[in-house]
Amino acid sequence: MNKVSTPDLFGKVRMGYLVAESNKLDEWKTFAQEGLGLHVEQPSADLLVFRVDDHQRRIMIRKGPAEDVVAMGWELDDQAALDTALSRLKLRGADIALAQANDAAQHGVTSLWRVLGPKKLTIELYTTPLLTQAPLQMKASGFVTGAAGLGHVAITTREPEAMLAFWQEVFDARLSDEIEDRIDGVNLDFSFLRLNERHHSIATASTRGVRLNPLRTTIHHMNLQAASLEDVTQGYLRCKAMGYEIANSIGQHPNDKELSFYVVTPSGFEVELGWNPISVKEEGWQPQRYRGISLWGHRPENLTMANRLGRFKNGLSSLARSEYTVQGSRT
Repeated sequence: MNKVSTPDLFGKVRMGYLVAESNKLDEWKTFAQEGLGLHVEQPSADLLVFRVDDHQRRIMIRKGPAEDVVAMGWELDDQAALDTALSRLKLRGADIALAQANDAAQHGVTSLWRVLGPKKLTIELYTTPLLTQAPLQMKASGFVTGAAGLGHVAITTREPEAMLAFWQEVFDARLSDEIEDRIDGVNLDFSFLRLNERHHSIATASTRGVRLNPLRTTIHHMNLQAASLEDVTQGYLRCKAMGYEIANSIGQHPNDKELSFYVVTPSGFEVELGWNPISVKEEGWQPQRYRGISLWGHRPENLTMANRLGRFKNGLSSLARSEYTVQGSRT
């Protein structure tokens, strides 16, 4: 009997772009351009666009009340890979829709499919980004993207098994490693999933025991990989001098070895600006479990009592509502 082969999407998927909604467009423009050092464009009064490479659009901030990330774009290698992902989502009962052409163009791609993902975060799938040869005007020297994609996102979840299953079963994500830590008196478990050579494109964080979500925002942070250590240190100094809240000072993670700092965006979620994480070599790689999220540094710089109380209240209120999971995941 011939064995039917199952398509493997690993290495054929990467994070392409991120969309946030905010009524603080002026603050975002200054934060991204002068703080992080990104290339900033404003094609309309209701939209900001950030570039880091030859893709027309990598981060978009559209006017609106959410003050949160509302969509993530994931680039697949070709139509066959896209069809595989869509068929798996349909088997899970996901509601999939082809976006209008003007929506796709606004997000910097030729066409895209939308699906409501875990935590009701819109996931957009596409194959062909719109590129530009227009020069970048950035304070940073550059960013590492290419086949590994834009960077990564870290998501807090009360349903970690369902969250991990979604990315592993739909996109063939692989577990790179895990970390356990105790932060502000709470025991946390972190899992790191890779979709390609980047150590992780998705990281999840969950409380041990009673499942709480201390964050108002859908994600904890998004990561951008800077081209040089100087880009990170200068970005840190600029953000600090401009008065932006530094969530964690420069430090190094034990698993991917990235040197980075975390800064709070005008919408409340964080951006991690990092340098020189390892690339996973698939042959012989074995997931490990680490203790402690950082080897050194990453000290909280603005952990006030108000911040702690806010997270405590968010955690308690999260118990009163269920977390959305795509059908087929554990509910």
